[in-house]
Amino acid sequence: LVLGLDGKGWHGETEGFQYSGAFAAMGVDTSVSVEKFCKNFKIEINRLTDEDMEFDMIGVDASIANAFRRILIAEVPTMAIEKVFMVDNTSVIADEVLSHRLGLIPLDADPRLFDYISDDVPNERNTIVYKLHVSCEKGSQRLTVKSGQLEWLPEGSQLTMASPAQSGDNQRTYTSFGQSQQNTSERPLGVKYNDITIARLGPGQAIELEAHAVKGVGKVHAKWSPVATAWYRMLPEVVLLKEIKNGDAEELVKRCPVNVFDIEDLGKGEKRAVVAKPRSCTLCRECVRLADDQVELRRVRDHFIFTIESTGALPPEVLFTEAVKILEEKCERVISELS
Repeated sequence: LVLGLDGKGWHGETEGFQYSGAFAAMGVDTSVSVEKFCKNFKIEINRLTDEDMEFDMIGVDASIANAFRRILIAEVPTMAIEKVFMVDNTSVIADEVLSHRLGLIPLDADPRLFDYISDDVPNERNTIVYKLHVSCEKGSQRLTVKSGQLEWLPEGSQLTMASPAQSGDNQRTYTSFGQSQQNTSERPLGVKYNDITIARLGPGQAIELEAHAVKGVGKVHAKWSPVATAWYRMLPEVVLLKEIKNGDAEELVKRCPVNVFDIEDLGKGEKRAVVAKPRSCTLCRECVRLADDQVELRRVRDHFIFTIESTGALPPEVLFTEAVKILEEKCERVISELS
């Protein structure tokens, strides 16, 4: 914070110090070198499932951690439904709302096996085709349409572009598949979750449509974002400035809602508070309110707890490696332009 005096009195403004050696006089080394980065940087995986992962990213600046977060949300590609051809929709849901719901359904398709669509020519290398044909008979109970009822069409579109009066022997469809996608995919290209509700049909209502999925990124539309969320937080550091003993220690343990503190028995009836689980600290400051001059809360500036929750298209560990590749490509592009 820089303070100055002008004709109207004192004024203040923040100033950023980003150059190497800015805080050398204070004993803080802000220099950046490849050797230092390789020595200090490491990743420790704490939790890994099919849907999410948590890991510690140690030895990096906040700008690097934030770059990975932004790339995961907006630049790692996935497959999502982009075009919907409505044949019949007598449900209470409007066509555009139904299309929006279909676009947000996660697809079980590896985007690395597909190309970005260009010149609006759908083929087996850039488009996945699904069909939905559901009807509720008159006199029956209401019918719930689920995402699992979307049928994958590996041979491509089944809808003809010509009207019945103009149709001939060679009827063109909305895709131009040279071969079946069953020849190139090891597993069926269905949806990731079969229990997502698309609509509810009353007696006599029906939905018939064909949906085309293409490759895209989240910065174009959120439906292509591969993560439900990707976020990080700095590692909390809880420091006891003084020893807190006996009744004060027990009160401190009770005050913390996430059980960061514990009691250590010193013998002879003496007890003291210790920091047992600093990682669980949410910085709620309840401990500081109780003992302002005895507890200090800090954050480790180069230690980030990173969490990735995948929507299902790719496992979370694969999403992170793809984000690393994208950041590497960006760096190579900058170096190429500068040289």
